[in-house]
Amino acid sequence: MPDFRALIAKGGAHLFDGAMGTELYRRGVFVNVSYDEVNLRQPELVREVHRAYRDAGAEILETNTFGGNRVRLDQHSLGDRVYEINRAGAELAREVAGDDLYVAGSVGPLGIRIEPWGPTARDEARGFFREQAEALAAGGVDLFIVETFSDLSEIEQAVLGCRDVADLPVIAQMTVQVDGKTVFGADPAQIALRLHELGADVVGLNCSVGPAITLKAIQQMAEVTSRPLSAMPNAGLPREIEGRTIYMASPEYFANYTRHLIQTGVRFVGGCCGTTPEHIRAMAAQVRALSPRQRAVVPKAIRDVERRTAEPGVEPVPTPQRSQLARKITAGEPVTSVEILPPKGCDLSEVLDRVHQLKAAGVDAVNVPDGPRAMMRMSVLATCSIIEREVGLETIPHYCCRDRNLLGMMSDLLGAHAMGLRNLLIVTGDPPRMGPYPDATAVFDIDSVGLTNLVYRLNHGLDLGDHSLGSATSFFHGVGVNHASVDPDYEIHHFEWKVDAGAQFVVTQPVFDVQAFLEFLERIAHVRIPAIAGVWPLVSYRNAEFLNNEVPGIVVPDPILERMRVASEKGKEAGMAEGLAIARAMVQELQPHVQGIQVSAPFGNVDFALGVFEALSGWADRERLALP
Repeated sequence: MPDFRALIAKGGAHLFDGAMGTELYRRGVFVNVSYDEVNLRQPELVREVHRAYRDAGAEILETNTFGGNRVRLDQHSLGDRVYEINRAGAELAREVAGDDLYVAGSVGPLGIRIEPWGPTARDEARGFFREQAEALAAGGVDLFIVETFSDLSEIEQAVLGCRDVADLPVIAQMTVQVDGKTVFGADPAQIALRLHELGADVVGLNCSVGPAITLKAIQQMAEVTSRPLSAMPNAGLPREIEGRTIYMASPEYFANYTRHLIQTGVRFVGGCCGTTPEHIRAMAAQVRALSPRQRAVVPKAIRDVERRTAEPGVEPVPTPQRSQLARKITAGEPVTSVEILPPKGCDLSEVLDRVHQLKAAGVDAVNVPDGPRAMMRMSVLATCSIIEREVGLETIPHYCCRDRNLLGMMSDLLGAHAMGLRNLLIVTGDPPRMGPYPDATAVFDIDSVGLTNLVYRLNHGLDLGDHSLGSATSFFHGVGVNHASVDPDYEIHHFEWKVDAGAQFVVTQPVFDVQAFLEFLERIAHVRIPAIAGVWPLVSYRNAEFLNNEVPGIVVPDPILERMRVASEKGKEAGMAEGLAIARAMVQELQPHVQGIQVSAPFGNVDFALGVFEALSGWADRERLALP
């Protein structure tokens, strides 16, 4: 059988197989298992699906390894079996293909975000893909097909990882949504140009909702690249019928769109989720009857498709002009803030009373968490908007990635800016399982690194897809850091990404060990941005125990726990006095090393929080000046 590159050079239309996952599902494989492990547990079932597609007329069989990378397999405690699972997948397809059909090693996304939208480094991602590709090559595949990617950065690492292993052809396919763009906003032309630039032998789309949207997107790709095109859409959108997931596009409908795709210039067609051997059989007739339209595309000089840094003609607002907090921090002046939770209901009167008290005391801003510990509370953006309107004190709303998809986050942020909010503290957010609604869905399209990148782009007049906003937002955006992390190397690495993504200040978790905190500051000196140290005045030994054991990111050292235990045994007042004394000592030691102090108000006790600031030099004079 000729090398697959010879098939590409020969021309003509060629047929891939259809879905593997939904076919295994139809045959009784439960959705909560690793479909890739079926290669080992039920190999005959995998052969059965391959044979069905071979008999339907497919010329290229894909291996059952779409989720065969270490990251995805780790979710099923199978990370140590990457080689075994992928080689088996390749060998099973090779057995059925024989010498008559080609075998494509299927490589899917990692299921996690990579930089700049997530915590995984590009080189690390490349290593995961390389590991999978090595096993597929050892199993005898003729080519690699990297498919169903949404992130151009990630598919780049997948292509490079495959290239590291063997000189085999690579088909690179992205997936788009109903609007014809990836979840990160890349349009079909950008996709085609980037995959062309990467040197993929064939570029295209798969999954992507259904044939109609895929066709429209492929037409746009055909205008900007001379690379052979591929298209492998889903059988429409899935529906739940009597507890089963059913795809509704019929084989006849699919065959009709196969004709349109080939006439557009697609060289390699096939099916993704929901397609069956019947779909492939119907498509085979069209493939035999048609040849792709010869595209006289003079490739534009592969233009720079790197992300733009600013919309031409849009000048970012200078940082000191974005908020009073921004002005003070950029001027090197110390700042103070107090953390107050939004209400559990819709009555803000108590919160507003507390904020009036903070403003009268001279606090610079009120820090408002966004559903901490996955607890349901009033919208943080609504709370902050009302505070600023009713009280006139600046807020620092936390904004987390847990509850909103990318579209929702962009909409929220534009709305927040329109409401006058300017400061942001960007956090990933606690998972729902921590709270009272553990079955609630966590979105996590991106994490705090990706969201920091997004806000930076909004501040430069661009949305996530490089589309102009017409004007720039002017957020002063910070991030969090856990100086007491159990994995400090990872925390520092993650912080470096946040700074690289455009973070302008950092707020720490509550500090209970000043020496350890200062050592952490030394380790991040090379990427140091203004730091606001968190301080939590303990109210009792029970409170200290709770923070130490049940609040992520907070570590209360044993000596502090012992001090609180001894004091609390003397009574409530003694415990609170000791907690206040500890917090004041922290403030005095921290003040020379940080830009500001953020104090939490335990149980909404603003007086207690304000008492901590008395340890700040000059605070008493400042408080008198702030009073009416």
